[in-house]
Amino acid sequence: MMLKKIVPNVIKTAFLSLCLGLISCKGETQKSNKAITVSNKDTLSAYILKKAIADCEAQLEKSVPKLTDLTMHPRFIEKEDSDWHQVKNDKLMWTSGFYPGILWYAYDVTGNEKWKKEAIKRTEVFEDFKNITEHHDIGFMMFPAYGNGVEIGNKKEYKDILLTSANSLATRFNPNVGTIKSWSNKMHPRWKQHITIIDNMLNLELLFWSAKNGGNPEHYDIAVKHAETTMNNHFRKDHTSWHVLEYDSISGKVLNRHTKQGYADNSRWSRGQAWGVYGYTMVYKETKDKKFLDFAKVLADTYLSLLPEDMIPCWDFDVANNPKEEKDASAAAVVASALIDLSTLVEDKASQEKYYHAALAMLKSLNSTEYSGVGINDAFLRHSTGAKSLGWEIDVALIYADYYYIEALSRLKRLQEK
Repeated sequence: MMLKKIVPNVIKTAFLSLCLGLISCKGETQKSNKAITVSNKDTLSAYILKKAIADCEAQLEKSVPKLTDLTMHPRFIEKEDSDWHQVKNDKLMWTSGFYPGILWYAYDVTGNEKWKKEAIKRTEVFEDFKNITEHHDIGFMMFPAYGNGVEIGNKKEYKDILLTSANSLATRFNPNVGTIKSWSNKMHPRWKQHITIIDNMLNLELLFWSAKNGGNPEHYDIAVKHAETTMNNHFRKDHTSWHVLEYDSISGKVLNRHTKQGYADNSRWSRGQAWGVYGYTMVYKETKDKKFLDFAKVLADTYLSLLPEDMIPCWDFDVANNPKEEKDASAAAVVASALIDLSTLVEDKASQEKYYHAALAMLKSLNSTEYSGVGINDAFLRHSTGAKSLGWEIDVALIYADYYYIEALSRLKRLQEK
């Protein structure tokens, strides 16, 4: 697609009025809006990029010297703390790849070689994870680290590690169901048979990468089948998603539709909606099958229609009217990154503008004093919620929120440069 179609020079005036204060589910006093009116898209995106990238690098300058234990990785920061809480690089810890991924993106957006050196050091400590078959999260764990190492760092020696990782992930595909099994039943005894969660859509990127880089070509077919089955079964008529589906392992029949991290089985968990937007945008990018593009657009439009004025959702859309409920900046970061990609994939100008503008508005809000960690803690972002229904990581900084935020900045930078 011609890039000058993607990024036209002039945007319409009266672009998005963006609330810089927290128009939050927390019930804080609403702050006055400051309308952003510009005549050139690149001016606004350049402003966002310059400030946001500088903030990210400043935060890493503070945090990296503290994170010296290579057996651990940063996971969250409690709102009353300033330093990252670190957890073991355990085979069951799905978040271990995000910190090295952040460092790879820091190298990408700044060109600073020290972040590349740090990324290599933090990536190579869990090579043995390439053999994980106990769960689906090997994609989350390996691709941000080793995938970005290849794509950004030109570390071609990581290729075989990624191909082995893809083989491991593919072992969890059940052809009777048509999806990759997410969790083991021992880990999650509520479900007795084949479990697939909406988050699993993002692991497909590892399979697509494998298929086009010398791996098993069946990985492509598995990824497509998983996306098709999930599209058919995982979404309601209003195009919002359930979190967890349990299938009969033999017949492939849907047995239950539940949640693990949402407010209720039938509620609209905001990060679950974000995984869907990101996942189907990625699947279309890899397949060029228009049904996936159409679905990604519908999911994106649905997500955008549910947002408050500051573009940052509550942790579940069905509790958004409760002033005591927390935000989830991680969902906003995931969708901002996805929408930058989606704006380059749609062909009509109106959709290009809509998704690009929405992504910019999300990034500007995330970089505001209400959500930025600058001057408060060592993270890029604050006010994320991991799993409130389980009592975990409520109104904290989360490592994967920072990852998708800096990925969005990297995508925006590349797009602007083109």
